[in-house]
Amino acid sequence: MSTPAPSAWKATWGHVVGRGLFEVLYAVERHGVTRVPRRGPVLLAANHTGYLDGALVASMSPRPAHFLVLTDTFDTVAGPLLRASGQIPLDQKVGDRTALGRAIEVLRRDGVIGIFPEGGRGRGDLAEAGRGVAWLAINGRATIIPTACLGTRATGEHADSWPRVRSRLVVDFGAPVVLELPDGIPGRQRLHLAGEQVRLALAGHVAEASRRHGIPLPEDIPEGLVGT
Repeated sequence: MSTPAPSAWKATWGHVVGRGLFEVLYAVERHGVTRVPRRGPVLLAANHTGYLDGALVASMSPRPAHFLVLTDTFDTVAGPLLRASGQIPLDQKVGDRTALGRAIEVLRRDGVIGIFPEGGRGRGDLAEAGRGVAWLAINGRATIIPTACLGTRATGEHADSWPRVRSRLVVDFGAPVVLELPDGIPGRQRLHLAGEQVRLALAGHVAEASRRHGIPLPEDIPEGLVGT
């Protein structure tokens, strides 16, 4: 028996509470919210530099979202909050079909899934990215929104560090990615092509948003990287 997707109301609860907390603790900004479709399945594909990225994007999204979060994170003090807000545990080591299946179920009920194509925390420049977002977009028939997450970690800070209270954090939603996939190409090649198109679109949006908002990406890979 497959594991059911988390209930939509959990993401709604997490969205309301998370946004309230971020607006109290930080100088948060969100841009491009009208680019996120008001209805239908959506994938928020975000860059990943700091510990709070997932919570920040989910809270600032105009719609409640379920993020794919590494299973190890559910064993930390954040675990109860992740479960209560309907986030989806992902085991990268085994190519987690259960997690992907739950994400597809969310998309098929016209929900929103958040994902980090880079797979773990780093510079956030999308030098490399996995194919999970492309697989979900194709199989879930979802609109892909490239999402820049800025300000959550500065150069030299630890992987688990939190930004200083009242520091400026920005989430910028980009224009939907339109995949250009020729007919008749094999499935694996099709997935590779789609993944590279998503990577390039997100990399371009993150670089442009970083320049426009005046918040540089970290210049290093954080010490103590845990891949969440």
